[in-house]
Amino acid sequence: MARRRYIDLPNNARRDFIKWSVGIGAALGLKPWKVFEMQESLFGPAFAQSASTLSALRMVSLVAGNGGLAHFTQVFPFYEIAGDTTNVDVSYYKPGVFTEQVPDPATGDVPLRLSADPIAALSTYKKKVTAFVSGRNETHTATPNSTAAVAGNVAMFAAASAIQTTQPTLVPAIAVGTLPFGAAPGAATLASVPNAAGIAGLFKSVAASAGNALEKPNNAALFEAYFKANLSLQKAAARPTQTQSLLTAKAAANLLGKQIDLTPTAADFLRYGVDDATLGTNGATGNKGKLVEIATGMITAAKAFSQNLTSMVMMRAMNDDPHGAFTNMALHTGTVKTLSLIFNAFITDTMTATDPLDPTKKVGDNTVITVTGDTFKNPTDRNGWGDGTPQNSNYMVVIDGSGRLAGGSFGGMTAGGGSTSFDPTTGAAIANATATNHAAAANPAAAAVLHAISKGDARRVQDFYRGVSYNGVLNKKLIGI
Repeated sequence: MARRRYIDLPNNARRDFIKWSVGIGAALGLKPWKVFEMQESLFGPAFAQSASTLSALRMVSLVAGNGGLAHFTQVFPFYEIAGDTTNVDVSYYKPGVFTEQVPDPATGDVPLRLSADPIAALSTYKKKVTAFVSGRNETHTATPNSTAAVAGNVAMFAAASAIQTTQPTLVPAIAVGTLPFGAAPGAATLASVPNAAGIAGLFKSVAASAGNALEKPNNAALFEAYFKANLSLQKAAARPTQTQSLLTAKAAANLLGKQIDLTPTAADFLRYGVDDATLGTNGATGNKGKLVEIATGMITAAKAFSQNLTSMVMMRAMNDDPHGAFTNMALHTGTVKTLSLIFNAFITDTMTATDPLDPTKKVGDNTVITVTGDTFKNPTDRNGWGDGTPQNSNYMVVIDGSGRLAGGSFGGMTAGGGSTSFDPTTGAAIANATATNHAAAANPAAAAVLHAISKGDARRVQDFYRGVSYNGVLNKKLIGI
């Protein structure tokens, strides 16, 4: 029996072809496994295996600059601040009213409190929040970077994208606006859009240009690959009437541009709690624009992840300076409720969608959410909510869908105006923390996030981070401690 002849693509063309075929498969409404079947038939099982393996987690990052991070301390409050009912100045919207994230000592969890308007999907799908008091105060910048620094010249976001490049996607990394993506060896090229609504348009435009290799093929093998892939994908999509039109690059590009549409619907906005009726009921109408912007980005990210079209979405979050938030408690409370609804809907969406590269898991099992910002404001001064933070500290919140991070609050604020830090090697609390403690905690905390992104590949993390151990903030069951 003659050996089957597979098309031999040059190495420099393989990644582009994988990205293109995933994109056209999405445009045709095909499940990713159908695309991988086509790849195997044309290039062999080894090629398809490399394209269909989830080698890194996906990432959604909310960057809350210009004081916007303060809003998130209401959804993810500091442990002692949330429970204090004696100090009337604590900067928490419902002092003494909260929910507990129950720690599991066997995994290395530590205590953590969540808001009085909890994110129900966390308990429904058994996901944990990890909060790090780390980095330094960067008041009044829209591009904060201290909590997301892995090393002096390496940023967490850029390093995460470098880890993710082993799984080609149509648009590897996306930023809404100018954000602190930073630099790291091997980082993806960042695609930027001016607002969250532009993410859907970006996919359309990138998809429409993805077929350009057909117009100017570098070699016969590349042209043959695109030509045969068009036919195979069309056959799988059962759209024979379009087959002839797809034999040209321009028609293929036009099809992609028209049919990849991740635009949020009215039903999506209702589910995320940012429709006019829900905003009005919750009293959050005054922050409608900012909340709709976050929801739009999260909705689009969930849809893109479910089709393996991107690995990272960064977006601005609130980006305001809410000094007077506690003077309008109806709006403040409504904003907290709505932010909780947004997180709840995103986790629910990703936990009810099968992962396109890992059919044994849900998309949410392979997604990391981070929240960073410039300042979380004074936690014991609701009168004016000043920009200063105890010991010049900062704050990063992480929801690691894979469970590789230990849950809980590593570091915190005290009702007396002080703060605690943590030892990343052991996870133990450091009382009476200093600004030096908080600054030193940033790099290992960011490295721990990379550990999750890399699916626990400590060696890969070492490509970016060579500091102290961060085992103290990892799930002890998964690292064998």
